[in-house]
Amino acid sequence: MKHHATFAAITALSALVIATPALARPMTPEDILKVKQVADVAVSPDGRSVAVAVSQMPDITKGEENGTAERTLHVTTGPGSARAFLPDDMNVRALEYSPDGRMISFLWKADGDDAKTALYAIPVDGGGHKKLAGIKDSNVTGYAWAPDSRTVYMMASAATDKAREKESKAGFNAVVYEEEQKFTRLFAASVNTSATAADNDVEPREIKVEGDMTAMRVSPDGRWLAIAAAPTVHVDDELMKTRIHIVDAASGARKALVETGGKVGDFEIDSSGNTLSMIAGVDQHDPAATTLYLVDAASGAFRAVTEGQANAAVDTEWMGDGRLAVVMHVGAQSELRMYDRGGDLRDTIDPGALILRSIDANGGKLAAIADAPQHPRELFVLNGNRFTRWSDHNPWLKDISMGTQRTIRYTARDGQEVEGIVIEPVGGAPSGGAPTIFDVHGGPEAHESNGWNTNYGGPGQVAAGKGYTVFLPNYRGSTAYGTAFSKQHQNDYAGKEFNDLVDAIEPLAAAGLTDKDKVGITGGSYGGYASAWGATALSEHFAASVMFVGISNQISKFGTTDIPNEMFLVHSRKWPWEDWQGMLEVSPIYHVDKAKTPILILHGAEDTRVAPSQSYELYRTIKVRQPDTPVRLVLYPGEGHGNRKAAAQYDYNIRMMRWMDHYLKGPGGEIPPARFDLPEGFVGTKTKEAE
Repeated sequence: MKHHATFAAITALSALVIATPALARPMTPEDILKVKQVADVAVSPDGRSVAVAVSQMPDITKGEENGTAERTLHVTTGPGSARAFLPDDMNVRALEYSPDGRMISFLWKADGDDAKTALYAIPVDGGGHKKLAGIKDSNVTGYAWAPDSRTVYMMASAATDKAREKESKAGFNAVVYEEEQKFTRLFAASVNTSATAADNDVEPREIKVEGDMTAMRVSPDGRWLAIAAAPTVHVDDELMKTRIHIVDAASGARKALVETGGKVGDFEIDSSGNTLSMIAGVDQHDPAATTLYLVDAASGAFRAVTEGQANAAVDTEWMGDGRLAVVMHVGAQSELRMYDRGGDLRDTIDPGALILRSIDANGGKLAAIADAPQHPRELFVLNGNRFTRWSDHNPWLKDISMGTQRTIRYTARDGQEVEGIVIEPVGGAPSGGAPTIFDVHGGPEAHESNGWNTNYGGPGQVAAGKGYTVFLPNYRGSTAYGTAFSKQHQNDYAGKEFNDLVDAIEPLAAAGLTDKDKVGITGGSYGGYASAWGATALSEHFAASVMFVGISNQISKFGTTDIPNEMFLVHSRKWPWEDWQGMLEVSPIYHVDKAKTPILILHGAEDTRVAPSQSYELYRTIKVRQPDTPVRLVLYPGEGHGNRKAAAQYDYNIRMMRWMDHYLKGPGGEIPPARFDLPEGFVGTKTKEAE
């Protein structure tokens, strides 16, 4: 195969060799369903305990009902001391300690057809859970405690329209697209943390605010709120027009507006109430909120702290002593930074192999959710300048043989240095290199970290256990390398960004990791776009492709997506009608005449971000123009832009790996059977679906 670049030698940045126990076995798709992860963390006001929500998919391997991931509440006071605080069948989220430390609060929906998600709490010192507050006609979607522990501010969905429900039941269920906006609402509820549930059953007071709210913080004196809100309920506006509003806590009147130019991420209020930390984009064309800002709470004026740096701010927390703790992703690694109130960097803590994801701080203690190449997300607590592991929810992973994982760098054809993560086959690559799967992230305003990289859509250690090298590239457009790097893909669909993928093949082969004739590509969303491009325009380089919720036609995608403005502002930088031909030429359907790569196309049937029609277009075009090229289209009913239910996730992983096995390791030729045997227990008995 022909390559058009001069490559620099691969430079290993970090490596982790994972010891293999004597009785180890490879990881399987069934194992992915077993993985537990810490998904939420809250530190008590006195710093003595930490509450975590542990997430796991239903165990469909044992016949449990198919569904989405559920979270259970655990409380811990030290390493290995976690204990369940609620029944296992209670699926909770949004954990917080009440400011007085008496209760752990959470959102939960009780059983019953008419039940609504409401705010509940359980005493720290023992006793059953009880309802603190709720909205009779809608679900509570978020909340924040006032500092006195007697008031809770709640965001709630729009009120149920009973008249419309009756009309819908009678068959008048037409949907008026994008016109019937239903904003979130804000309520204040008076609660008593020591009272019974009946005593707290008081109708909350509604507070009128502007826009559609997505997040909220309460000032230390309880007099004002910082609220993230968009002008409409449209996803496009939530992404591009969300701003932070400073509003009076009693009336909802706006006192100040933080008029950022781009996307907004995490924000927190310091203990003085004078300053907000904020993660946001530098302008409307910044692909992601990655720059740290400090905001004057009285005026809304803000100034950048990390603008121009080659990193990405991920999460912030104010410490009791006035320092600001910031999770910073620097390329494929992470670090914890401490700034003073003025924005000066005071300390940087290296967590080693850990990838910090989020933090919470209280009572002088800082807790983090973090993962590493050998384990999913767990709880860690900062002791001095080191993180101590407090949880191990997947002890069975010690019996899994894993491939060595490390970060590498290579030089693309135009001299740009690009980074990515390599997972080697278990036991190492054979002479001549191993079959290789490129796992391309979406966005592209996202990045791969050198942490846990195995999931239903990511081959990771499952593929390594089957003898594959897996490569996760942080191609141009990725975050954590600075805004300039993330903007390099703009106005250049499928150009330098996807050249970066091809330009990795030669150095991987030179390092003895990859057989150049056996390279597959997969990914979802923008990674699905890359997979479709790899199977068409770049077909000579890829022997197999699995495309998930991907883009095939940049013209029709514009007319069917719920984020057209985001596409224009941070990706294309031009509208389709400004260059119809150019937009067509960066669409995989335009290059189907080159399509020789067998491609499996997977899509959620209810996807609004990338419409299923994108997959239909590519499938039909290949079928008509390249009838000898193996292609299959699989739709997942009820799923959107990503599979949420256990069965759909398992099905995806099996199909992806079977496709790669067939075309990278197996006989190739005719496509595998349309159906596959389900293991014993998945549906009660082993079944053979019709081929």
